[in-house]
Amino acid sequence: SLREGKGTMFEGGMREPCIMNWPGKIPAGTVCGELATTMDLLPTFAGLAGGRLPEHKIDGHDIWPLVSGQPGAKSPWEVWYCYFNGGLCAVRTPEWKLVFPHTYRSLDGRPGGTGGIPVKYGQKEIGLSLFDMVNDYNETTDVSAEHPDIVERLKQYGEQARADLG
Repeated sequence: SLREGKGTMFEGGMREPCIMNWPGKIPAGTVCGELATTMDLLPTFAGLAGGRLPEHKIDGHDIWPLVSGQPGAKSPWEVWYCYFNGGLCAVRTPEWKLVFPHTYRSLDGRPGGTGGIPVKYGQKEIGLSLFDMVNDYNETTDVSAEHPDIVERLKQYGEQARADLG
């Protein structure tokens, strides 16, 4: 299972299934594991409808090549910034996720609520951690010591995001 759940920047809180059906346009059985986000739906639907996007910069990309199962289609996201509660918690690329030190809510391995009754979350802390999203999308092993160059590159992305977005 994926680490943690909703309300966190771990994959259990972000990696959500999406099911689309459009006979004749989206091939049945298409599966896509590329990085995409709901922010990509507006530009994708606008493109399909022949609409124009605003002239100012918006979040999101046209992901029709991913949705329609085009061979070799790749995520348009070179880097994705994981903000939560007003702060930058992680920087994600298709291959890596650098998690910055922060406190997060956790069920700490306990099952969630049942019958519509939630259970209480605990609070945990994580230090600077690098996860290999190709081989460890469950985010079980911090590999930052083995890849200091990747850590530094993703830290630079984080600094750029903070300068741009806060």
